[in-house]
Amino acid sequence: MKLSVIVPAFNVENYIHSCLTSLLNQHTAFDFEVIVSDDASQDATAREIKKLQASYDNLTALFKQKNEGLPGNLRSLINYAKGEYVAYLDGDDLALPNKLQRQVEYLDRHKNCSLVYHESEVFDSETDKTIKNYSTTSYNWHNIPNKANVLHLIKYGTFMQASSVMFRNHEAICETVPSNCKFILDYPFYILNAGYLGGTIDFIPEVFGRYRMHSSSFTQQTKASNRRREQSLDDMINACRNASRFGIHPDIIANGIAHHNYAAALYFLKK
Repeated sequence: MKLSVIVPAFNVENYIHSCLTSLLNQHTAFDFEVIVSDDASQDATAREIKKLQASYDNLTALFKQKNEGLPGNLRSLINYAKGEYVAYLDGDDLALPNKLQRQVEYLDRHKNCSLVYHESEVFDSETDKTIKNYSTTSYNWHNIPNKANVLHLIKYGTFMQASSVMFRNHEAICETVPSNCKFILDYPFYILNAGYLGGTIDFIPEVFGRYRMHSSSFTQQTKASNRRREQSLDDMINACRNASRFGIHPDIIANGIAHHNYAAALYFLKK
């Protein structure tokens, strides 16, 4: 199997059908599988997933009886991922045509690249209007080269939209979902994968994904809750500390922690 696409889902009944079909209807020159795991949703998410199972042979669906949270759900997904490459998509985001083909081609051609990500549109779910691009409008983008590495992730925070990333599968992938992070999972997940893999983190400037903004999205929930924002800060600090296993200099990790503390301070001062 060339590619496994993993999709965690929880209470996304209005979005999961379009999310999955945006992947399943992609035209590729290789075999790929889509693995979705419903984390005991309280709405009709599971029903929407089951509607698609009969139509797509390459769709694998997991249905949990008890909610485990994103860390547990992500661990279940990566245990099923058998592809040479692994891509991630949140259950409310969208893949645009040719996303999978372009990213697989890039990894095939660039053997020193471990993770590749693309530009994504941030869009309003109600109006379908694009708000901005995700990566190139990031406040720290001027510090990020087209071929970055794990040190850039630690020092400057995440510059990759979670659903834009594809990376090489590896023997230590089951060690890349940290137990000390609760809300923020993409940032520590990609730091650990980049650390184990080595190599570069490369950027494709074309837009191949859409990041949905809606009232129940992670971003909106965090903006509405100081407690969630504080926990998010703890998660990002722990993500930096987790990188110490790769022999990264303590000063680099300290710089990353300082960056996150400073950004959080500005956030709360503005509020």
